[in-house]
Amino acid sequence: MRNIIIGTAGHIDHGKTTLIKALTGIETDRLKEEKKRGITIELGFAFFKLPNGKKAGIVDVPGHERFIKNMLAGVSGIDLVLLVVAADEGVMPQTQEHLDILSILDVKKGIVVLTKSDLVDEEWLMLVKEDLAHKVKGTFLEKAPVVCVSSLEGTGINELKEYITKLTEEVPEKNISQPLRLPIDRVFTLSGFGTIVTGTLIEGTVKEKESLMIYPKGLEVKVRNIQVHGNSVDKAYAGQRVALNLTGIKKEDISRGDILAAENSMKGTMIIDVKLNLLKNSSRKIEHWSRLRFYHGTKEILCRVVLLDRDELNPGESCYAQLRLEEETACKYGDRFVVRFYSPLETIGGGVILDPNAVKHKRSNEDIINELKVKSEGNNDIIIESALKKFSNEFPDIRFISVQTGLSEKIVKESFIAFIQQKLAVEFSNGRFVHRDFIEKYEEQIISFLSKFHKKYPLKQGVSKEEIKSRFFKNTRGKLFDEIIEIYKKNGIVNVFGDKVALKGFEIQLSSKQTAIKDRITKIYRDNGFKPPMLKDVLKSMDLDEKDKDIIDVMIDMNILIKVSEDILFHIDVYSKAKEALKKHLVENKEITLAQFRDILNTSRKYVVPLLEHFDAIKFTKRIDDKRVLYN
Repeated sequence: MRNIIIGTAGHIDHGKTTLIKALTGIETDRLKEEKKRGITIELGFAFFKLPNGKKAGIVDVPGHERFIKNMLAGVSGIDLVLLVVAADEGVMPQTQEHLDILSILDVKKGIVVLTKSDLVDEEWLMLVKEDLAHKVKGTFLEKAPVVCVSSLEGTGINELKEYITKLTEEVPEKNISQPLRLPIDRVFTLSGFGTIVTGTLIEGTVKEKESLMIYPKGLEVKVRNIQVHGNSVDKAYAGQRVALNLTGIKKEDISRGDILAAENSMKGTMIIDVKLNLLKNSSRKIEHWSRLRFYHGTKEILCRVVLLDRDELNPGESCYAQLRLEEETACKYGDRFVVRFYSPLETIGGGVILDPNAVKHKRSNEDIINELKVKSEGNNDIIIESALKKFSNEFPDIRFISVQTGLSEKIVKESFIAFIQQKLAVEFSNGRFVHRDFIEKYEEQIISFLSKFHKKYPLKQGVSKEEIKSRFFKNTRGKLFDEIIEIYKKNGIVNVFGDKVALKGFEIQLSSKQTAIKDRITKIYRDNGFKPPMLKDVLKSMDLDEKDKDIIDVMIDMNILIKVSEDILFHIDVYSKAKEALKKHLVENKEITLAQFRDILNTSRKYVVPLLEHFDAIKFTKRIDDKRVLYN
């Protein structure tokens, strides 16, 4: 089912609000000042039933030039526009500016409505129509129907409804499979209900009790109640005007321009890459680092423009640019935007967002410009691959890339399947992906890091996995890091020894002197059996040079010595005998006390306590009160 939002546009006092009342019976001017002055200041909303039985939402926007930012908030998400022109005045400045804005936002369907047609004669009406035809030539309204109406007398209203019905059938259905997105255009409170937000649902669906997030602030909220066209519903769909009663947030925490969306479905940004177009009829040019007003959805933000391939943009030209915003927002690839001159306020252009979460670029970088050119041409595979490259550090899943690119999860999945086959991407067991460049980038860094480590510590087996993880892969969770290390192991880059990672081919090389030291230490620990000397005493008696002190670590890594506490080690043969004796006793007797084990080994508590605690730690035994049993 198609859900349709109709918007009005046109100069002040050309009869937009009166037309809506004639169509719907609803007065959209609700503010006291609006009624007093007879002009629309804020957005107004209504709905009406079309001849085919469907309901359409309708947005009334202000026509005064001082309230253009309110107009821009209102036309966000509309499917069909009624460009209202008073027959007695014809095209006026705001008519043209509104038409420019609608064209920039890529509105596809519209009807030109000549209001107050009862106030002029046929000859004048023909002149107005000719002027209109000239003004809309080359725009989406060039072939649009022109309907003459008198809102007060009701003439032409039924004809207008018929045209609206016909065009609404041509509007493509909204994407309800995407995560929901609602640019907020009003926020207020109602006694007994709390915080209410309204807006046009541009993507997805929203359900009662659903947990959502306010972007870019990242505030968590819950939907208590939903209204569509004044009626409470359990669910609302893309293409509908909705009012949502939210819990978990105060009115003061939300502003027009914020976006209500699915949890973790968007990212805040202050830098976006765009294709920027300057209107042909603009009286101004855009220079590099110009300060502009940026309009996206229902948000207005000041920004600086970085022209990537030139120093200035002239009327009728387009280029690739980067917008550096002065406050955070959230957007998606493919979103449309409008820019106005900072001062004086004047609509000068707009364009399409190519990268909603960009990083700062140097100007005149051909690689960046070519990448943006490909994105603007809409090659899905390249768009998806670019997003995967950028966000590989976050180990994205299909949904995350879908959100960043604005493409459906089905399209992203198909591209990922192709990427895996082409070895452009790596998939992990938890449904996360990274680009091949990510693996290769860290491969080079790990090789460099381990090479330096082995050179500095030639007697150490390798670097702990935890250090590799904290240095290079902080964002990994669960088994993800182990899978990454396994990739480097399969690629012949590293070897893994328990908890240690070393370069493939690295071996500890002991000098003849160090070999002799190793043999002496081996003899000390083997000869002392279950009563080994303290490690500090061994090191003291050996009188080792600083560079030879790592030999103990080498012997631990080589499994010659087993460390059971900070200062107590056993020779592997002695350790194995102790473990076997413990197992034999437990198999025969089910349990053992510390005293019993001490007697079996003919040693003291000094050694038996840390040895038993070590066996507990490696889950060979389990302590129950003052006894041990086999862990399994």
